[in-house]
Amino acid sequence: MLVCVRTTLNLSEALAAQAKIRAAAEGRTLTSFIEEALRDRLAKSEAMAPAAPLPTFGDPSTSHFLVDIDDRDALWEALDEVPSR
Repeated sequence: MLVCVRTTLNLSEALAAQAKIRAAAEGRTLTSFIEEALRDRLAKSEAMAPAAPLPTFGDPSTSHFLVDIDDRDALWEALDEVPSR
């Protein structure tokens, strides 16, 4: 069963106009256009993997990085993925 929610969005006039024009050009409703755009954006956010934390030592509140992030070779070594040259 499909349940829909009615809500109000505050969009700039320019953005709303662009969305309406694009939806009309595609023969769609503004709602279906915004739904697809929102689904696409949410899917991209979910697909992005969180970055792995760098190893640290000592007190977590004052941790120091074991890897100098300005040293590219040290970063690759820490990641255990030394690129072929």
